[in-house]
Amino acid sequence: MGRYIVLYEAPLGVAERFAQATPEEAMAGMELWADWAHKIGPGLVDPGKPLGNSHRVTTRGAATTESNIIGMSILQAESMDEALVMVKDHHHLHWAEDCEIIVLEELPIPEMGPQNR
Repeated sequence: MGRYIVLYEAPLGVAERFAQATPEEAMAGMELWADWAHKIGPGLVDPGKPLGNSHRVTTRGAATTESNIIGMSILQAESMDEALVMVKDHHHLHWAEDCEIIVLEELPIPEMGPQNR
């Protein structure tokens, strides 16, 4: 079983729209998340949370920066193909035309020993 990091990208306007959602709109959004989590079942290792307050760190220091990544989740699947099926019709993709999902496979570090494979 592999682990897959799911990053949810959305234009800045979408994140601002969420921040201004009514309680009813927020609850409807939470129901979509709950439905997706139920559908994925044990493949959803961590549903994640919204992300914000981004900073870019370099050898020169850290500074605030803009980011279109507004959330993350962690999946467990037999393959990247299986992980992609889990997010294929994710409700995030329907929030706005420019909403996207990035799926990254967590890769082992052999030098860290068997617990890291």
